[in-house]
This record gives sequence, C-alpha cells and structure tokens, in this order.
Amino acid sequence: MAQITAALVKQLREKTGAGMMDAKKALVENDGDEDAAIEWLRAKGLSKAAKKSGRTAADGLVAVQVSADGKSGAIVELNAETDFVARNEGFQKALSGIAKAALETDGSLEALAAAPAPDGQGSVDDMIKRMIATIGENMTLRRSAKVSADKVASYIHNAETAGMGKVGVLVALSGSGDLEDIGRKIAMHIAATSPAAATTAELDPNLVETEKRVLTEQARESGKPDNIIEGMIKGRMQKFFKEVVLLEQPFVMNPDQTVAEYLKGEGATLNGFVHFKLGEGIEKAADNFADEVASLTKGS
Repeated sequence: MAQITAALVKQLREKTGAGMMDAKKALVENDGDEDAAIEWLRAKGLSKAAKKSGRTAADGLVAVQVSADGKSGAIVELNAETDFVARNEGFQKALSGIAKAALETDGSLEALAAAPAPDGQGSVDDMIKRMIATIGENMTLRRSAKVSADKVASYIHNAETAGMGKVGVLVALSGSGDLEDIGRKIAMHIAATSPAAATTAELDPNLVETEKRVLTEQARESGKPDNIIEGMIKGRMQKFFKEVVLLEQPFVMNPDQTVAEYLKGEGATLNGFVHFKLGEGIEKAADNFADEVASLTKGS
C-alpha cells in the first residue's frame, strides 16, 4: 500500500475540487495512483473538475500565420514566465517571426527549433536563448503545428496584437463557397467549444475508454438491471461524443444543426484543425501565501 501523504491529498484536491476526506479516500482506494483516483472521484460524482483538460499555468502567447496564397497555416506557442514579458514588443516581434518561419517547416517542433532565426543569426532555438539572456526570464518554444488545404482560415480569441493572443485556431477546408468566411466561423466555434477531435474515429482511444469506464461505474451504482445499464451507457456515450467531437457538436451560430450539417450545406469539407490554448496542460506550483509571508518575516 502506497503512503498517502498530506501533499498527495492536497494535490488531488486542487486538481478535482473534491473534499479533503473524499480525496484521501480516493487515493486509499486506488493505492496512491492519482489518475485512477481522479477517475474514481468522477465515477462517484465527487469531482468538480471532471472536464478539465489542464490548468492554464504558463504565460506567453499563441501566434498564427497563414501563407499569402491562403493554402497553408502555422500555429506556434511561445511561453514566458510572466505576462509582462508576453506584452513586450520585442517578444511579440520575435514570436511573429517564429510563426512565419514555421510556415517553411513541416510543422514539427524539432524542425521549427532548427529553422533559420528570423533575425538571421543562427537557428530559432539560438534566438530564443539570446532572448532569455537579454530579458532574464525563461522562455520555452512549447509546440507548433501546420495545416494545408484549399483554404486555411485562422482565428485568435481576444488578440493581444495582430495574429497572436491566448487562444489560436487554424481550420483547413476544401470545397466551394466562401471558404474564408466558413473557416473563420468554424474556427470561432472551436475556440468556444474546445473539441477533442474532428470525428469520433479520431478521438484518443484512452479518452474514450476512460469515459466509458466512468459512465459504466455511474450506471451500475443506479442498481438497475444489466440490460438497462447497457442502454444507459450507450446513450451517455453518444452525448459525450456530441460534446467533444467537432463535427457532431451543435454549431454555436445555429444550434439547430451540427457542424457537419453546416459544412455540408455550405459545400465545404473539413480537412483538419488545430487549437492551441496558452499553457493548456501545464501546471505551475502555487505558493502558499502564509508560508511566503512567514519566510519573508523570518529572522526579523
């Protein structure tokens, strides 16, 4: 049996919003396995953060760049320690150059880091190291991606400046109609709903299996017969897919139709999308205010 420490309990509470005793019991029941404890809390209906994909705990900006012919687009996330640095004109100019450089790569982070720096001195990775030395704050080129199609549309939610902000989306489309307008509307929808995948087939199998286990456990606690439980699980999984699969989601600009129905009506086909939310999935340790004050006054 793993040792269940106060620190483990505190960490689980912060991630799920569960009560102290519930968090401790979840860890005890799952031999200290945090992921299993989170799933256990969800199944018991005790987690207040069941849908969270991660806590936004890093500053910086997300930038998008679309090629002149509109057929390809790149998206990049550059992290910094503080929002103060992210608002700096030099940081933003560097990120804009990095996003343009990403258009000339295959979209991978490795290729972008090795690409020629926008300032002409070494690689992108070299430039970031120089920025760190100059500004005195750590920075990380966290991720990048690239999409191509007949038309690529981009969207930045709450833009800090042109082409960059906290949330960025690229949508790749083919077909007829005003693909720029269609793509922008789909990109805005994605920013609002954060779909996990374009289609059910593209969903992470682990995500699907975890959801099914949680729903199965919840259904069994109802005490109903197995044949009824099977129907309950099937119905709840269908609801889950409508929540997280882009093409099955109700279109935010017309909830009476799905995204797939909207695209079909416009004569457009979705070829892919990328959605970056700044700091998604990164956790930053939160200092205890009382401990901080105590450390400052110690010895005074």
